[in-house]
Amino acid sequence: MKEGSKYKPLLEFLRDSNQDEVTLTFAEIEALINDTLPDSARSKRAWWSNRSKGALQASAWMEAGYQVEDVDFAEQRVTFRKPITKPPVELVTDTRVWNSEQIKVLRRHMGLTQAEFAERLGVRQATVSEWEKGIHAPSRAMSKYLTIVSKQAEFYKEEGS
Repeated sequence: MKEGSKYKPLLEFLRDSNQDEVTLTFAEIEALINDTLPDSARSKRAWWSNRSKGALQASAWMEAGYQVEDVDFAEQRVTFRKPITKPPVELVTDTRVWNSEQIKVLRRHMGLTQAEFAERLGVRQATVSEWEKGIHAPSRAMSKYLTIVSKQAEFYKEEGS
């Protein structure tokens, strides 16, 4: 990110934070950048996307080693999180067994919220939340589907590839 960029102070703040998770209000971000956030930042999840490679704001948190984990428009705050390294997925017969941590890491790897991930899988957001909290585990059929989705997302490589 170029010196003088509007979002450079956000990058530096996150880089210096030394925390795995940082939650900032929109007002705190505006104080850091010494400017107001655009209206789209206050109402559109896409503005906070981790997939916006060309967006200056996304470059700030991604260059600092973070991804947006959650945006709460009602409370006007955003949570940034450092990506977790991929845990190994246990293989039982021909089906990978997915635990709560692995599901959360896959979702974050894909840059999706729980709601977006649930929509992609055809389940409720509450189901994804329960998986991530370890309340319930995915069925065998869903575990197979998670494996397919993880391959498409290049979450892991098959051995020998």
